[in-house]
Amino acid sequence: MRVTTDQERCCGAGMCALTAPEVFDQDEETGLVVLLDPTPPTARHAAVRLAAGSCPCAVITLDDTPGPG
Repeated sequence: MRVTTDQERCCGAGMCALTAPEVFDQDEETGLVVLLDPTPPTARHAAVRLAAGSCPCAVITLDDTPGPG
């Protein structure tokens, strides 16, 4: 899984950081999303999917395309 975020559309709700704190955080000054781990381990995929689904501004994009090899 590859995760990307769009800070320009982020409204700072913080659902991502609450749902998957190992993968997302919030900037202390702006409150906007900070992506901590763009390629989280399999054990965190369910939380990342939940975070993406609960984002009110839909700024989290997930790519499940398998890599080479």
